[in-house]
Amino acid sequence: MPEISKRGMLMPNSPIRKLVPLAEAAQNRGCKVYRLNIGQPDLLTAPKAMEAIRNISANVIEYGHSAGNESLRRKFASFYEKIGVSLNYEDILITTGGSEAITLTLLTCLNAGDEIIVPEPFYANYFSFATAADVKVVPVTSNIENGFALPPISEFEQKITPRTKAIIICNPNNPTGYLYSWKELEQIRDLVVKYNLFFICDEVYRELCYDDNEIRSSMLLEGIDKHLILIDSVSKRYSATGLRVGVMASRNHDLLQTALKFCQARLCPPNIGQLAAEAALDSPPEYCEYIYNSFLERRNFLVKALNEIPGIYCPTPKGAFYTMVRLPVDDAEKFAMWMLQEFEYNKQTVMLAPGSGFYTTPGSGKQEVRIAYVLNIEDLGNAMDCLKRGLAQYPGRV
Repeated sequence: MPEISKRGMLMPNSPIRKLVPLAEAAQNRGCKVYRLNIGQPDLLTAPKAMEAIRNISANVIEYGHSAGNESLRRKFASFYEKIGVSLNYEDILITTGGSEAITLTLLTCLNAGDEIIVPEPFYANYFSFATAADVKVVPVTSNIENGFALPPISEFEQKITPRTKAIIICNPNNPTGYLYSWKELEQIRDLVVKYNLFFICDEVYRELCYDDNEIRSSMLLEGIDKHLILIDSVSKRYSATGLRVGVMASRNHDLLQTALKFCQARLCPPNIGQLAAEAALDSPPEYCEYIYNSFLERRNFLVKALNEIPGIYCPTPKGAFYTMVRLPVDDAEKFAMWMLQEFEYNKQTVMLAPGSGFYTTPGSGKQEVRIAYVLNIEDLGNAMDCLKRGLAQYPGRV
């Protein structure tokens, strides 16, 4: 039998999706599974996007421009102008989701064997994208006790080697919900300028900032135009994860022209997705308020419910719709599997994302899980009831 590639063997299983077979088996037993493992909101997709899909009149779904439809890129430029970010449509590439935007950025900016620094815990697929690009992820560890604040910038500097080419952050953060301050962004800015690195800033959750916290886009940082790459998406803002429309934006035109060659190789992003995304960008304030208020209500409910369960510690996330939670268990992955295989209450159970999958430092996150508050309050309440009862019965509780 021919050998599988080393790259393929090194690709990790997704901690977000790796327990799917166990969840499917639980469902086949007749058990309702509350899926808190994945960022799939149950909120209505932007009506304007759905209307655009229903009203498609084309008889042929054609190839589009490799950079993305010009009308959508212009619409995004206008969208960013509303938050004070001045971009030309030619500064924007449309990608097949934010995932492809990150992959293209790594392929464009880093060589095989180069290093990228990221504060951990981090979005698990960053590691997958880096592995596919033969890039080494170098973590700087944050901790749950201070809400996963950015570690001291000196710790980043200590990690820089001749192979370091970039720093990546997600702001607001997935999986922690932490919101990086403007001062923290400026510290990263100064570091990448000092060492001539790229700064990749993933802002797909930009509109979801709570408790009067405000976010200023990294694109507003001065003196960094040649270093900065913005990653964005319509998936979370418009509850449209399946559209698979993302953005890679930069004022570094040499970088974008290089990235465009990769775009040409995959021909074009999905045309129907682009059509719907362009319509979604015209969503009225009422829809955006619906999305924001729904997540705020869910966050408040979930954090309170979690911290009332004996032994659990849950910091209050400032943004996005995730929280990292410490559980009183020997091993959170074993517990998550046990909840799907061995536990049920009233024919219900909960699916969690084991925290260790969001770290690369061995042993980190062993007692943590990521919880996505993407379900309605009633379902979240039932899920928390299951979690509380499961923890009381779990044989590995500590």
